[in-house]
Amino acid sequence: MRDQATRRNGMLRRLSRNRSGAAGLLLVLAFLLVALAGLLGLTPRAPAQQFMANRLAAPSAEFPLGTDLFGRDIASRLISGAAVSLRVAITAVAMAGGLGAALGILAGYAGGRVDHLLMRLMDVLFAFPALLLALVVVTVLGPGPSNSALAIAIVYLPIFARVARGPVLSVKELDFVLAARCLGLRPQSVLLRHVLPNITAPLIVQVSLALSWALLTEAALSYLGLGTQPPAASWGVMLSESRPLAERAPWMMVFPGLAIMAGVLGFNLLGDGLRDVLDPRLRGRYAAA
Repeated sequence: MRDQATRRNGMLRRLSRNRSGAAGLLLVLAFLLVALAGLLGLTPRAPAQQFMANRLAAPSAEFPLGTDLFGRDIASRLISGAAVSLRVAITAVAMAGGLGAALGILAGYAGGRVDHLLMRLMDVLFAFPALLLALVVVTVLGPGPSNSALAIAIVYLPIFARVARGPVLSVKELDFVLAARCLGLRPQSVLLRHVLPNITAPLIVQVSLALSWALLTEAALSYLGLGTQPPAASWGVMLSESRPLAERAPWMMVFPGLAIMAGVLGFNLLGDGLRDVLDPRLRGRYAAA
């Protein structure tokens, strides 16, 4: 336990010395705090509450980010929308990461026909443009946050499979893995005890990058009317509602757009920082003095 805590603290110190990683971590923490407030319902006003006397009100002390066409508080809807985005992103990445990594590990470790079959199935999914495949899945299943999460998971499944398979091909030929197999350990034990711990670094980085893409895709699907449905708060829905009023009430477009940009940028920067910190070739650059 002490060794694990020491390694974890060392990684955090190296990440804090990485500028992009530290900036990404701060943005991600800010996003998580806002999303947590939305999940707990800690918004200044009810996201769907209408103040018809204050329709299209500019940012002010009463409404810090202004109101929309129906007099709803944009700040409250942004906070609630962050919770929707986080829930969809985590669900999608958990499904894609869990199943994709399992398929990639199985393909890389088993090799032969199993590897060939699984990777050809992944190639079929790779053949479709990512957003187009997500649109097809949501169109077939119907709009909604749950179906959006499933669509994003299907799109990202082959990427996790590829990311997991590559390191397994190298790790399974190392001496300690071969020794474990010679000692008669079951394949499940070899995978869990010796292979999986040595391929977690690229998977951790991929999770961070996948979360950024999931946020962006959820917003795109909602913008097109295939994700979260009005009157529920969603950053994509808010952008869609702002289109006819972009000149008259630009704050309706600016603030959701900035929120999406900050969330996506934060996870991307964090992923870049984690890649630098977890890469053994670059680890010395961020080691403690």
